[in-house]
Amino acid sequence: MMKAVCLVVLFAISITSQARSIIQKPQPNPNFKINSTNHQNARTCSFTVEITTSCSSVRYTRDQISISFGDAYGNQVYAPRIDDPSTMTFERCSGDTFEIYGPCTYQICYLYLYRSGYDGWKPERVDVYGYNTRAVSFYYNVWIPANIWYGFNYCSPYLSASNYD
Repeated sequence: MMKAVCLVVLFAISITSQARSIIQKPQPNPNFKINSTNHQNARTCSFTVEITTSCSSVRYTRDQISISFGDAYGNQVYAPRIDDPSTMTFERCSGDTFEIYGPCTYQICYLYLYRSGYDGWKPERVDVYGYNTRAVSFYYNVWIPANIWYGFNYCSPYLSASNYD
């Protein structure tokens, strides 16, 4: 009887250890491009972005940090240089809030961060709140590599060629 219980427990542990997390880890995206299309006719919307820096990050970073996020229909919000070394933005164990303006979006499904510099930086999470979209959180908790867009794209399964017609 004891052997049977041990086998069941080992089997359960084996299955559990093979389960895949549904929370994706951030990935580099060397093909990511900023949409330089002129948005003259696009409505402008306000987005609140809250970035929490990990307690295991450097004390503060002087690196240049940019952000881009958007929806599955090609609406992209881009904010270069959200950092401000004079105010110690992105200090360890802290949160920073930004008001970012860009084209209105549907549900935000991707977010990338770009870091250039030598200090390093480890964000814990990024929350985005917008007018026409539910709040969305992107969990990083990893060091952002330098000079490459790094983040999440949950749009892919929903994209089709007709989304860009």
